[in-house]
Amino acid sequence: MIISTNNEIAGKEIVETLGIVKGEMVQSKNIGKDLLAGVKNIVGGELTGYTKMISEARKVATDRMIEEAKNLGADAIVTVRYGSSGVAQNAAEIIAYGTAVKLK
Repeated sequence: MIISTNNEIAGKEIVETLGIVKGEMVQSKNIGKDLLAGVKNIVGGELTGYTKMISEARKVATDRMIEEAKNLGADAIVTVRYGSSGVAQNAAEIIAYGTAVKLK
């Protein structure tokens, strides 16, 4: 599956637009990571536990988006974007979305 943030794929022709595809992941925080993050907030530095958590959630969201595109028979996903938001006090949502297309 070709994935691009561009509107087109270099060297390929989009022959059919299949629709919007998306993948979502809601990730809750780990109490242990919260305690360490509290310490980091005082002394400064990267919150590596959260960085890893968000990276893993982004991968899951991407994989789910790809699976949705495969189910439509897509060859590629163009105009891919990511978003995130807090959905609860201790949880974050990551969404990956784009347009599934057939290529020539």
